[in-house]
Amino acid sequence: MAVRIAKELEEVRRWEGARDVRPLDRNVLRWEGLLLPNNPPYNAGAFRFELTFSPHHPLVPPRATLRTSIYHPSVDPEGRVCQPLTTHEHWAPTTRAVQVLQDLLLLLDSPDPQRVLRPDLARELQEHPEEFWHRAREHTRLHAEPRPDPPGP
Repeated sequence: MAVRIAKELEEVRRWEGARDVRPLDRNVLRWEGLLLPNNPPYNAGAFRFELTFSPHHPLVPPRATLRTSIYHPSVDPEGRVCQPLTTHEHWAPTTRAVQVLQDLLLLLDSPDPQRVLRPDLARELQEHPEEFWHRAREHTRLHAEPRPDPPGP
């Protein structure tokens, strides 16, 4: 398992959607890094994430958590994410960590009213989209981390 996770970490480090991905406290089962959304308003910043693997990985899905506060209907105030890919019903042992993070980035880039942990924000997005996007922009400005420079050649 440790060999697989080490290979997956290298794959994630080559992916352009995240930066500074590394084991947390030297624990290969806990990673942290920065996610770099592509779409406004979230692309104005970077969002720290944690990916925690079970000792039974890959039979048990990892858990993704956002450590940076975000104004988003699919992320609750504690950073838990509505991510069906990592539920026991949808998880496949062949799914790789980079796919989990790609799915998370897609979720951040395109809020989905079917993947909701904050019904109040989902309702605001559907009924008052201008207000939602204004608040999301302001929240990103206040809470997101600065985006790192792109990697050099």
